[in-house]
Parts: sequence; C-alpha cells; structure tokens
Amino acid sequence: MANPVTLAATPCFNEKIAAPLKRSQQLKVLQLNLGKLCNMSCSHCHVEAGPHQGASQMGDAVVAQCIKAINQLQQEVVDLTGGAPELHSHFKTLVQSARAKGCQVINRSNLTVLLIPALAGLAAWLAEQRVQIVASLPSCDQANTDAQRGDGTWKASMQALRQLNQLGYGRGNPALLLNLMSNPPGEALQQLSSCDQIYWRKQLKKEGVSFDQLIGLNNMPIARFLDGLEAKKRTNMYMQSLVDAFNPASICGLMCRTTLSVAADGSLYDCDFNQMLNLPLALQGKTNLPNISNITLEDLAGNKIHTANHCYGCTAGQGSSCSGAITEANPSAPQKEN
Repeated sequence: MANPVTLAATPCFNEKIAAPLKRSQQLKVLQLNLGKLCNMSCSHCHVEAGPHQGASQMGDAVVAQCIKAINQLQQEVVDLTGGAPELHSHFKTLVQSARAKGCQVINRSNLTVLLIPALAGLAAWLAEQRVQIVASLPSCDQANTDAQRGDGTWKASMQALRQLNQLGYGRGNPALLLNLMSNPPGEALQQLSSCDQIYWRKQLKKEGVSFDQLIGLNNMPIARFLDGLEAKKRTNMYMQSLVDAFNPASICGLMCRTTLSVAADGSLYDCDFNQMLNLPLALQGKTNLPNISNITLEDLAGNKIHTANHCYGCTAGQGSSCSGAITEANPSAPQKEN
C-alpha cells in the first residue's frame, strides 16, 4: 500500500485551508472500486492496477452489501471503477441494480478492455443500459498515449471509441454520454480550456471518432506516478508546483465532499485517492471503522474529511476531480494561505 507524501519542504495541506474539510449533507456519488485487476499497467496509475491483481477483486459478500447500500443511501450516481471494472464477474449485476434504483451509472473504462474477446458484446449492453462512459485517454496524440499506456494502446483505443460511436455514444445524446479523461504528460498540471476541446475534436475526427466532453485530472503523487518521481528525484519539485498552484476556489467543489469511496473489501474512504493511501473514513464519535455493510446517511452528513498533502493534487490550478476541473481557470498568481 502506498503512503501519503510527507516532505519537510511541503507545507501541511491543513494549513492552507481556512477550516477542516467536511462532507456535504448530501451524498451524490457512491464510487465502487471493484478491484485492481486490469488488462493494462499504465505508468501514471494511482492504484497500481494490472493483470497480476486478480486476487484484489471485490468478493461476493461485499457485492451483495454494495447492492443493499445502493437501495438505501439515496445517491444520484453509482460510479464503477478499478482497475478495469468491466473485468469483475458481477459488473453487470451492479449496473442493473443501480439502474433499477434510477441511478445514473458511470463506467470508468480504459477502452482497450472492450476489445477483449471474452467481453464481446459488452459495449452494446452498456448502451442498452444507458451507462455513461468516462474513458481514459491521456492524449489526442498517438506517441504520448502509447508512452504512458504501452505500445498499441492508441490504435486499440481508437477502435474501441469507433465501436462506441457506432452504438450512439459520443454523439450528443445525454443518455449515451462518452466523456474522455485526459491526464497531462509528466509533471505538467492539467489546464484544459475550450480551445483544447476544439483541438481534441479536430484531431480525433481524423480517426473517425467523436466524444461529448473532455475532462482532465492532475497526476496524483501516489503509487506508480510517485515511484517515477522518486526515481528521478523530482518529488520535491512536483509537490512544490502543486503547492504553488494551490487554488482556494477549488475547495467548495472537491469530490470528497459528496462522494463515498468503497474499497473491494467494503471499507470506506472519502475518495479513491485516500483509499489507495489507506486513509479510511473516520466517523466522529465512533471508534470502529465504518463499512459499506453498516454506513448510514446520518453517519456521513457533515463528517470531517481525512486530508493529507496529496490533496494538493486536487486543489492545484483548475482543481482536479473524477469529474474533471473544479474551476474554470488557473489562478493568475500563487495564492496566499488562508
């Protein structure tokens, strides 16, 4: 398990915010991490997913507990992630349970998984279920994409995107949303604008591909990306760039305020990043750690959020979340501490 970044030169994140972060009164997103099994091993992956992670998959009992929670927690969205969530044996059951409850379902896909012969027909099934797809695509450039995700990834991703387009995804139908999730190369911060989206549309049109929205995520100083920084002795410099770009306007929109992250063993976290760092949800006034089998909305409302210095990754520049940027523009100058 990865550890939070703790550098003497980095000011404590809690000193940057005016008051401790607390959860909203409303739960909007129930995010289920179905395990770290994936058909890819991307260099920037913050969960260290890969083909070797089969033992990490969510067990049957926890799946049943998640379905029960879907029926009780009144969330608007059920967000399925991994690894590659499509590889889980109960993926379809979870989708159907959430849709039956009237929830929007998000499938966080690496795209290439849809081409696995054993999953033939899955894309069409997702369209039938009206599942929103958030597809990882680091760049609209073949060289940069393959550099981060492996040779051949670009061509496979384009093939999968064309398949989704043929099913009606990415063509402006709100029932069949296809959003692309980009992360910047190396240590750059994500700074997408409307001009970037226009450029992406132009480039991908050459491949016969269309999409609905381009969203971005900063590379988080966790797991493989952090290992790469450490190997290059660049951790301090990257963390300083995040600190310098701290944007207080991002605080109100942080996903941890309205999201509950569920690990494969049923343990609970404020966000997927905290899950990877083993920083569990801690309920005030309770000594036992909560679990998806016993959590209630009353437990969550107003609860203090577990923060550490990796939170600079979500509050730098435009802000960064599983839904993309939190604010419209990068602050024009380094912000003073609150």
